[in-house]
Amino acid sequence: MDIAALATRRYTTKAFDATKRIPADKLEQIKTLLRYSPSSVNSQPWHFILAGSDEARQQLTEATAQFAFNTQKLLNASHVLVLCRRTSIDDAYLNTLLAQEEADGRIANEEVKNTILGARKFFVGLHTDTLKDANDWMEKQVYLALGTLLLGAAALEIDACPIEGFDAAVMDRVLGLEEKGLHACVMVALGYRAADDFNAELPKSRLPQDQVLTEL
Repeated sequence: MDIAALATRRYTTKAFDATKRIPADKLEQIKTLLRYSPSSVNSQPWHFILAGSDEARQQLTEATAQFAFNTQKLLNASHVLVLCRRTSIDDAYLNTLLAQEEADGRIANEEVKNTILGARKFFVGLHTDTLKDANDWMEKQVYLALGTLLLGAAALEIDACPIEGFDAAVMDRVLGLEEKGLHACVMVALGYRAADDFNAELPKSRLPQDQVLTEL
């Protein structure tokens, strides 16, 4: 697989073909990509909501009332993902992570277990108590998943449009996220481009490599 070719071929889809649906096997691969996305100290401070039915995608449009240019994308896409961050990382969640790692065979003994917990608590404490940017830190992890998703979708020949143009407070209310300890960060519309998607025919534009990359 030519990863560079995927990166240069993929683009932000502006109009979706409402008649085309993503096959179930590709949706399962999308779910796997999200689940296995990287995160700082394997914190996984996220939750992903996949809206596939017409009713579910219509519900999400409540959050685009002030961003009408995005409403049709949600309605015509095959599926829409809402990528959320946790609102906190408490001891109970840290223990949940440890239990999963233990079940997956990553923890050989109590010493390893305590080392992992100590390292994770250090970074959580750093961002919660010292830097006081825990929400931003968790959101960065969500955006790592977003990057994984976009490149993976291109590999699966699925078109995508990342969307920040929505009212996160409204989305939190519509999906009942606050009660679940979650906050909506970004959406991604997934599906297949419409024939009249103007952005599909435009050349990609990026700054020259020597302006964005320095080799030492």
